[in-house]
Amino acid sequence: MPSYSAYSDCPRVLRDFLSYHETIRGQSAKTIAEYHLDLRMFLRFMKLMHDDMPYDTDLDSIDIRDCDIAFIRQITTTQIYDYLTYLANDRVKFPDTASEHAGIGAAARARKLSAIKSFYKYLTVRTKQLDENPVADLEYPKLRRSLPKFLTLEQSIRLLRSIDGLYPKRDYAILCIFLNCGLRISELTGLNLSDVTGDQLRVLGKGNKERFVYMSEACQEALDDYIRHERNTDGMKDPRPLFISRDHNRMSTSAVHRMVKKHLFAAGIDPAQYSAHKLRHTAATMMLQGGVDVRTVQEVLGHENLNTTQIYTHIESAELRIAADASPLVQAMKPDKESDA
Repeated sequence: MPSYSAYSDCPRVLRDFLSYHETIRGQSAKTIAEYHLDLRMFLRFMKLMHDDMPYDTDLDSIDIRDCDIAFIRQITTTQIYDYLTYLANDRVKFPDTASEHAGIGAAARARKLSAIKSFYKYLTVRTKQLDENPVADLEYPKLRRSLPKFLTLEQSIRLLRSIDGLYPKRDYAILCIFLNCGLRISELTGLNLSDVTGDQLRVLGKGNKERFVYMSEACQEALDDYIRHERNTDGMKDPRPLFISRDHNRMSTSAVHRMVKKHLFAAGIDPAQYSAHKLRHTAATMMLQGGVDVRTVQEVLGHENLNTTQIYTHIESAELRIAADASPLVQAMKPDKESDA
């Protein structure tokens, strides 16, 4: 977790909010960093409006260190709507690239609104620095639910058989864990050797919540094979990480992303369409196809809300196919082949 001084570009009230979520709420470093970025942008936009700066002022250049509670108290619901409109229509998604398309998607806007709501809840309910909450009744952007992409069984087998390179046992074990256990990439890179106990993995998930995930026999054998024959901690300052990179450090999420893309390409699977996260989708889909209850899948994946897991219930089901053919009308609706002859 970055130190308190790492947020010296923020006003005291925002630093206190971030500290509260770190020390009291126990939020993950990634969540705290996202709160920092989202709320810093929000306050910069508010200052742009309050100080009557030119509309083309570079938002990232605005100093918000003087935005105290008195400044925040002046912010109205209408101004917050203006900010959300700016995000939807004018905010450039990738500032360093030349793009004709401005505006960020509904999911990103929902995340930023969630940070603002959390900030105002802290100011009104937790610390009572404000009497009114201007975002209490703001609705989240409507999200379009798309079906998750996942590998078929044949593609998954092809991917596992495509493994080669300098660390085939490590890469094979990682892909097995993704495809069998459905871990998030950050959960996998955060694993230590001490988190492996027989056929169990102790996983630190979102919000620093721990859960235990069981491995299949084949997955356990793949991991044991890597630990016995390829995992080398010589010269490492920290020998704890389970998965070790070429430069003898903990594997980073970007390194795992690259590794997965490389093996997808080798297996003849479009790496532009699939990723490490799609392997998590694959694991969830295969569990449900195998008859695992959706609530059990929720536990395995570490989803806080069952609705998040239920997106995977799109899977092709043999029972549903049988049901489609079970109606007496099916036979009656079939064309009479003899009369057609």
